[in-house]
Amino acid sequence: MALPRDMRLKGHRTFNYIHKNSTTYYGKLMTFKVARSNPEILLTHKLKDTSSKFRIAIAISKKVSKKAVDRNKIRRILQDWLLKNIQKINNHKPYWLLVNLRIGDFCDDKSRLVEDFQNLMFKSRLIK
Repeated sequence: MALPRDMRLKGHRTFNYIHKNSTTYYGKLMTFKVARSNPEILLTHKLKDTSSKFRIAIAISKKVSKKAVDRNKIRRILQDWLLKNIQKINNHKPYWLLVNLRIGDFCDDKSRLVEDFQNLMFKSRLIK
């Protein structure tokens, strides 16, 4: 299941803002960039009501896997974990999260991927 539309980040200004104003957390397989939300950036996307909520973007480079099928599979694994484990209470946190996967051969190792994602979610205090 994909993330709901109101949880996704979009727009180049959003990503520029995250790169400039974020705190970076490093894991073994990925990095997190967490920034306070800036609802004014999303006004052009007509997302006024939900723009201060928790939002996420998962970026997977072609260097991780050349096949889009594999990259989408990894994205779905992380999104499923997030949807199962994030609670409505945590959804009010006004943070934006950018997940960047590092280069490596872990497409088939779902447990390592989920474990690193979970550790970084706790480390960045996005979930408790």
